[in-house]
Amino acid sequence: MAFWYSYASDLVPISEPEFIGVARFWSAPHLWFDLYFAIVVALFAGFWMSYAPHPWAMWSILGSALILFTSYFQVQVSVALNDWRGPFYTLIQQALTKPGSVTREQFYAQILTFASIATVAIVVIALTRFFTSHYVFRWRTAMNDYYVANWRRLRTIEGASQRVQEDTMRFATIMENLGVNFISAVMTLLAFLPLLVRLSNHVTELPLVGSIPHPLVIAAVVWSVFGTGALALIGIKLPGIEFFNQRVEAAYRKELVLGEDEPARADPPTIATLFANIRHNYFRLYLHFMYFDVGRYVYLQTDVIYPYVLLVPTLVVGKITLGIFQQIVAAFSEVRSSFQYLVNSWRIIVELLSIYNRLRGFEAMIHGDPLLPIESEAEPQSLM
Repeated sequence: MAFWYSYASDLVPISEPEFIGVARFWSAPHLWFDLYFAIVVALFAGFWMSYAPHPWAMWSILGSALILFTSYFQVQVSVALNDWRGPFYTLIQQALTKPGSVTREQFYAQILTFASIATVAIVVIALTRFFTSHYVFRWRTAMNDYYVANWRRLRTIEGASQRVQEDTMRFATIMENLGVNFISAVMTLLAFLPLLVRLSNHVTELPLVGSIPHPLVIAAVVWSVFGTGALALIGIKLPGIEFFNQRVEAAYRKELVLGEDEPARADPPTIATLFANIRHNYFRLYLHFMYFDVGRYVYLQTDVIYPYVLLVPTLVVGKITLGIFQQIVAAFSEVRSSFQYLVNSWRIIVELLSIYNRLRGFEAMIHGDPLLPIESEAEPQSLM
């Protein structure tokens, strides 16, 4: 992707302009990229399948490549819709300012253009979700087979059955979601940053700072870095708490399972103690998530109005049309949300870090390495 956008795309013979509508997806620029992507994937897959053959190579390499391509395609759908917004909202402005200057057919044509883009996007998204479900289960199958083959070493670690049965599926699902979202964020930046640079030419100045080069890009970067850093600092304790939460849940579940076959197990005093540990840890988790959510929602709600505040100096002088305004807001939101990948994914990352630590315990047992320090830490007694 980096090579294509930085160098290779300038070498292809493209003479036709970019379409506004569904036809852009099979226009020359997109077909050249499709061919380039297929060749690169074929070379990469051929090399690795020969150099390091593996039973899961088809799903790992070609499956990942297909998911990457559909992520790229969905970004291109967003670009197509952003290009559509310009003429559509300019048409609305023209109709409102000069009654009778726009016909119904012009509006219906624009709506049909939107419907055609959306239809293609829906079909691709539905098929991608179906394929991704199978991809994630194959990932879980590979991890399950590996851990079951080493079960004699792993059975003694705390919550071993839960780690094999539940954590493998959760790990595969979360990693796929986070990975796709990360790739989409990167490709969104590659697609929308040049557009935002171009649209910055319509912005006269920013509040407080005045006139600066590429104002919208700088404003998006500064705001996103601030939010990511602040929320990472606020939520720094959450992964460890989530790890302890899984530990006490596993202990409670194990005692109940043993009580199904052994009358002496799962007696009321033991169950009460184990459940008290669960309650204490959940209350601690709720407390830490409360102040994390306060910070997160304050930031996200401020984020909604942020682009409008930036455009106040430009709007009051009437320098842009409604169509350009909509394009700026949409492109700015795409770039900003890409930079805010960690902000939007932090809750999921907290869960992933907990699962990762638990599966790392399996890896340590298999390879004879020392367990992670958190495996032997006691749950904190204080809610803070």
